[in-house]
Amino acid sequence: MSITRVHNFSISLDGFGTGEGQSREAFFGHAGERLHQWMFATRWWQHGGSGGIDDVFTQQHDRGIGAEIMGAGKWGYPGWHEDPEWKGAWGPNPPFHTPVFVLTHHPRPSIKMEGGTTFHFIDASPAEAIERAREAADGKDVRIGGGPTVIRDFVAAGLVDHLHVVVVPILLGRGVRLWDGLEGLEKRYEVEAVSSPSGVTHVTFTRTSG
Repeated sequence: MSITRVHNFSISLDGFGTGEGQSREAFFGHAGERLHQWMFATRWWQHGGSGGIDDVFTQQHDRGIGAEIMGAGKWGYPGWHEDPEWKGAWGPNPPFHTPVFVLTHHPRPSIKMEGGTTFHFIDASPAEAIERAREAADGKDVRIGGGPTVIRDFVAAGLVDHLHVVVVPILLGRGVRLWDGLEGLEKRYEVEAVSSPSGVTHVTFTRTSG
């Protein structure tokens, strides 16, 4: 049976998954790329990169994934719905290579990109989005891609089976937090943490059978 997974989602020590002041020029707001430098150094991301612990975790990102769900803020900048020509922040060949369901209050026609990615824009609840994505995934797993608000909503609804969060040793001070409203989360999951020489800590939450 397919499961719902989150992979490689980076947060700061104070729990922010993105910075304040997102725009077309600043996709992660004032955080810039600081939350993701650990990933950029891996072999998965670039030829000649690190093959250590960080790379082992990043390699799991694509395996067995048949569809992705992401929020409007991950797909584009605030106000993108007013630009009918905008095709997202991920370039002509996005790194998803599956159907991607973008949660938005401003649906538009689907956009087929290079490399097997097709963006579908839906105004749906987490449960409805999971149903659509599972149908498109054809028996494979569904990845919840972010941002922090989307992941938080799906976890709160009990719809995430495996959650991989990367705690990056920086303090952002402002932005959008991941953990707000999720008190007691650890009671529903088996939790493991692995520290990396890069300074980040990989924390995985795997839903318990009970």
